[in-house]
Order: sequence, then structure tokens, then C-alpha cells
Amino acid sequence: MINFDIIKSINHNFKKMKKFIILTLLITSFSCNSNAQKKKQEETKGYTVTKTDTEWKEQLTPEQYYVLRKSGTERAFSNALNKTFKEGTYVCAACNTPLFMSEYKYDSGSGWPSFDREIKGNVAFSTGSDLYYGIEEHCAICGGHLGHVFGDGPKNTTGKRHCINGVALKFIPKNE
Repeated sequence: MINFDIIKSINHNFKKMKKFIILTLLITSFSCNSNAQKKKQEETKGYTVTKTDTEWKEQLTPEQYYVLRKSGTERAFSNALNKTFKEGTYVCAACNTPLFMSEYKYDSGSGWPSFDREIKGNVAFSTGSDLYYGIEEHCAICGGHLGHVFGDGPKNTTGKRHCINGVALKFIPKNE
């Protein structure tokens, strides 16, 4: 025998739960602290060097534009700077800001140029929506995406691994 009172109670509770879920989704979607709004605030941060999208496309190669302006990633082991160990400075490919010194570069085996520290003040950090990729690194002057920093670097120094896209960098040999 079917107890209709129980079915009515379940149906009533289901409707209340459905309203609660919908209300919760609406509140979190339009919250002042939503990820979309945080990302928009990061994108509008004022940088010393600013250009239009068209100007960046004219200045950068398609791969540089994809990495620096669209937060892309180059293919692992595809850039010659991964195996460059000469003395010098690694600068932003978009604005020539010094970012990393050769003495802090090491072979992490990851396929991307890796450093255990940055030039303080020239690299900015932000957390993206996917923490799997670590903390995102940008040029502090033009906002160009460089790569990510992880906590699995050399333990005898900083313990950090700045995993940087080679196309986001230019290498300036010492004495040049």
C-alpha cells in the first residue's frame, strides 16, 4: 500500500531543496567576490607599459603573443633557452624588463627554462583558477604571462622552481 502522505512530504522537501540550490547558485554567481570579477580586476591592473591588442600583435610573433598576452604555454623542450647556460640576463620579450639572472637558472628537467628566484620587483604573481599549475607569473611592467612558480625547486637554495616559457624571454649575454 502506498502512503501518499510520505510522497507529499518528500515532494514538498524536494521543492524546498530545489529552491535553496537555485538561490545558492544565483548568490554565488553574482557575488562581489566571484572568480570572474577577480580575474577582471587583475586584467585591468595598470602596468607601466600598455599597448592595444593590435599593437601587441604587431610587435610579437604569434607564439609570443599566445604566451605573453593570452597566458598560453609553449610545448616542452621546444625553446633553445631551455638549454642556455651562458652568463647574462633574461628579459621580458615584450618590454625588455630584466626578469631573471643566469646564475639562478638550473635544469629542472621540465622542458622549460627554470630559475630558483626572480629579480625582485620585476615579476608579479597571481593565483589563477586552477592551482594545479601553481602561482602564475607576469612581467610586473607590461603584464605579460611568463609561466608559473612551484615549490619543488632546489632545496639548497630557495626551494622554488620558476617554470618560464622560453618565448616569453630574451637572453642578453653578459657584457652586451
